[in-house]
Amino acid sequence: MRSRKLEAFVRHYSEVAVRALLGQLRVQADVFTMISLFLTFGVVWLLVEGMLVQAGVLFLIASSFDIVDGAVARSQGTARRFGAFLDSTIDRYSEMLVFLGLMFYYYYHHAGANPLDYTLIFVASQGSLLTSYIRARAEALQFDGRGGLIERPGRVILLAFGMLSGWLTSCLIVLAVLSHISALQRFWFVWQQSKADQLPPQPSSLLEEGN
Repeated sequence: MRSRKLEAFVRHYSEVAVRALLGQLRVQADVFTMISLFLTFGVVWLLVEGMLVQAGVLFLIASSFDIVDGAVARSQGTARRFGAFLDSTIDRYSEMLVFLGLMFYYYYHHAGANPLDYTLIFVASQGSLLTSYIRARAEALQFDGRGGLIERPGRVILLAFGMLSGWLTSCLIVLAVLSHISALQRFWFVWQQSKADQLPPQPSSLLEEGN
């Protein structure tokens, strides 16, 4: 899948960059995760102020810290399960904060904004969230939930391009469509795997709805 190739490409070269730039600097990966979150609050503020291009630049910087945290953990040999859990949780908060900022931007600064624009932001945000949720839920049940047309690196690039180019609405339309297609693709992948499901019975806590 192209999305997996992009993810592998980003992961590989981020690790190379981390080794080259950070060397033996012993900074915990979780620090970079939290820096990414704090910078995302700055993205929201810039969007509220109507500084779309600056928000796009800061969003790319914040997202680079999000990539660096995993690369640091792997390069230092300190990767741990809670770190991955924290990273995934912060990623979801960061995505939702950016979409909230976009709603403020449309409300205060986008001429002619209407309910359809806010609906578009909502649909795009829910598609992004659902894509991530399906992977997490699938992996909790020991399926492979990766893949689809667009994963997090692609979503970041698309949103940042929309802010930097001014084609924000067009990029949101593309994101809304592709994210839901990706969610359906992941659902399909898991369903295909379930046909050959020979896993032992799962704990009831994993099978309950709403987890």
